[in-house]
Amino acid sequence: MSRRTITLLSLTAAAGILLLVLRLPVAQAVVDLVTWIRGAGATGVLVFALVYVTAVVALLPGSILTLGAGFLYGPLVGTLLVSPVSVAAATVAFVLGRTAARDWIAQRMAGVGRFDAVDRAVGHEGFKIVLLLRLSPLFPFALLNYALGLTRVRLRDYVIASWIGMLPGTVLYVYLGSLLTSATQLASGAATHDSSATQLLYWGGLVATGLVAWLVTRTARRALHRSLGESSSRSSTVGSEVSS
Repeated sequence: MSRRTITLLSLTAAAGILLLVLRLPVAQAVVDLVTWIRGAGATGVLVFALVYVTAVVALLPGSILTLGAGFLYGPLVGTLLVSPVSVAAATVAFVLGRTAARDWIAQRMAGVGRFDAVDRAVGHEGFKIVLLLRLSPLFPFALLNYALGLTRVRLRDYVIASWIGMLPGTVLYVYLGSLLTSATQLASGAATHDSSATQLLYWGGLVATGLVAWLVTRTARRALHRSLGESSSRSSTVGSEVSS
């Protein structure tokens, strides 16, 4: 069997599992999936990764799966699993947003104010902007992956900044998941209730949001000044030519 065939079969299986999960009541679906993965060994790890990527591409939140990794594998192994898988999922969505899904995403972002300013800012300071966006709690993770595909950020900057920016949240959620004693707690979201660490991450993310707004505004202002300066220079040149 070729590698391509194996990949297609794996993706099909992941999509099938995800569809099955979506057809069931959410709480029971999470319990059943986690219980199955826990007893599936290496196959369970592969299925977990495929379901995670598929969920993110389908614009579903990956936070409950990140908690699940902590519950299943503990804080260290869970982090080592989720960190690269979440970046891979974000990168797949980013590439789709830049290629196959570009028109659809562009329509969704058409009504978002100042997106052009964000695009210009990302074009000049892509790594910094993506890093801060990843730290912010106000930007939906799944949609952000696609939206950034419309910008001029380089793929390398996107991947590295996403990995660094997502790591604190990944570590926190995996750790909280490792504290759970049953899959039922995972399904109820008990891990994130009344957590001082969660609050700290949230408020730190708000600071990052403020920095994003400041950087975007600063970059847009500089671009406007450059544009006005170039227009003034061209007008002066034309005036000189007419006078002569």
